[in-house]
Amino acid sequence: MAGRGPQTFKKRQKEQARKEKQQEKIAKRLERAKQGGVSLTDDDLIESPSETEARLEIERSLEKN
Repeated sequence: MAGRGPQTFKKRQKEQARKEKQQEKIAKRLERAKQGGVSLTDDDLIESPSETEARLEIERSLEKN
């Protein structure tokens, strides 16, 4: 087994780290699936101007009734 050096060890560590990260991602996906799979991002929380106008129109019509 002569000839194996630190490069092989580094490759092994790198591969183990990659597998651990992959397992963590799978676990997170499963957890999100159990919770319903709905996740809001910042983009989902920000209304566009047209959405704001539509919401205001609906609120105004509800106040009149």
